[in-house]
Amino acid sequence: MSNTALMAWRRLSPRPGGQWLFSRIVCLKAPYFGSIRPTFVDLQPGRCEVRIRNRRAVHNHLGTVNAIAMCCMAELAAGTMIDATLPPTHRWIPRGMTVEYLKKAATDLHAVAEFESEIRFGETAAEIPVIVRVMNSQDEVVFRAQIRMWVSPRKASA
Repeated sequence: MSNTALMAWRRLSPRPGGQWLFSRIVCLKAPYFGSIRPTFVDLQPGRCEVRIRNRRAVHNHLGTVNAIAMCCMAELAAGTMIDATLPPTHRWIPRGMTVEYLKKAATDLHAVAEFESEIRFGETAAEIPVIVRVMNSQDEVVFRAQIRMWVSPRKASA
């Protein structure tokens, strides 16, 4: 059995409006992510890239992109990436997130989620770190997160 998210991305993304449609489908499944209006631009095993526009709805009192919007963006990229990477025999849940705010985020942003090192999914549960870098339109890292994902084998159906 193949990965549903990855199959949908591969089917939709090359078509006109396909990236937008895929992004809306993900936000229907997890509605809170719709608050940042993300657009997926890349999804493959081990990597996901998401963009958001710099707009008033995601601003803080300084007129820059809010820290929580960047956290939301990081969790979306990391979760979708790990979902597209895991074999169907495994499941995941975020266990924690450590973030660093490095610069004011005053432009459109893109987040890239990748594994910290080479990953193997075994027979036992493990915590797997996912690194997410959020960059401004000049490709400067403005925010960095490490999201600890708890990955475990699915229980066998009875």
